[in-house]
Amino acid sequence: MDYFRRKQKSHLNSGYGDKAEQSASKHPGAGKTPKLLQRSRYAVRARHYSRKTERAYCLWVKRFIFFNKLRHPDEMGEKEINAFLNHLAVSRKVSASTQNQTLSAILFLYRHLLGRKIGDLGDLVRARRPKRLPEVMTRNEVKALTSHLRGQMRLMAWLM
Repeated sequence: MDYFRRKQKSHLNSGYGDKAEQSASKHPGAGKTPKLLQRSRYAVRARHYSRKTERAYCLWVKRFIFFNKLRHPDEMGEKEINAFLNHLAVSRKVSASTQNQTLSAILFLYRHLLGRKIGDLGDLVRARRPKRLPEVMTRNEVKALTSHLRGQMRLMAWLM
């Protein structure tokens, strides 16, 4: 019996686990090797990642596969990963943190599930984090602002 089926069986016997896992054991195809997304769920859980991370990683793996017209990730490499991440950054205009999460999910898939190292991604278009510049007012701007204040408000502004 392979590792994943034993793990699923132990979860069911101990009373732990999701209802989806319990219903999966009653499914006629339950004796088969788990599919890629189910294996990725098991791998994420085995490393004690949070459930939200598990959901996000599975979602990004699924989107990656659909973007590449349902090809198995074993058949794909750096070129397809680069194309997907560039699509997210350029066409979908995702934030830098979303692109980083997607890259982490895909790297997790290749490293831990498929046992492959991903080489250089080359000309990857990275989403940029917006620059956060501090707002500092000049002395003249402060004087102009406080000239419109009266009483306690003016005193509080000058004390700052």
